[in-house]
Amino acid sequence: MNDTLLWYTTRGAGAVTLILLTASVALGVLTTRRWSPSGWPRFLIAGLHRNLALLTLVFLGLHILTAVVDPFTHLGWTAAVIPFASSYRPVWLGLGTIAAELLLAVVVTSLLRGVFGYAAWRAIHWLTYASWPVALVHGLGTGTDSGSAWLRALDVACLVAVLVAAGARLWLKPSDPLAGARGRFREAVERPLGP
Repeated sequence: MNDTLLWYTTRGAGAVTLILLTASVALGVLTTRRWSPSGWPRFLIAGLHRNLALLTLVFLGLHILTAVVDPFTHLGWTAAVIPFASSYRPVWLGLGTIAAELLLAVVVTSLLRGVFGYAAWRAIHWLTYASWPVALVHGLGTGTDSGSAWLRALDVACLVAVLVAAGARLWLKPSDPLAGARGRFREAVERPLGP
């Protein structure tokens, strides 16, 4: 694999990871209030959230792998695993390592949710809210194109998406998962008998 392809893959995978993580966080923020678009079953939203999170990990793995093998940065696996151990932009890369490790903790505990129990899983799942801004700052400070207009616009769009989701969470009423069933029951009971 040539250096140019590695460079594009690393940057592209990093940008896609941020977009997917933003979508997963925003959806997670909204669904904690039991929000769902009208007509969508709750399990569909939960499945979408879970699949976005898993896809985020795929692109995060690609981002890390291509960054490690890129000969320009000379990162090595130590810098990918130990925060601030890199000689190349140690603060910015260290933040990326922390964000990745926080996400890994969330994924491992989600996969082993039955072992940890709901309360422990929920507490650890809150790390996602810490990993997202750390990942955003990582992207702002590292990469040769981090100051480019398109990447700054992407960062702003991701920030706005999470802020809108957080604002909606504060102002939206939680939906009642049984409201539709109650309404259909009420209609059936109040419907006159006969043709």
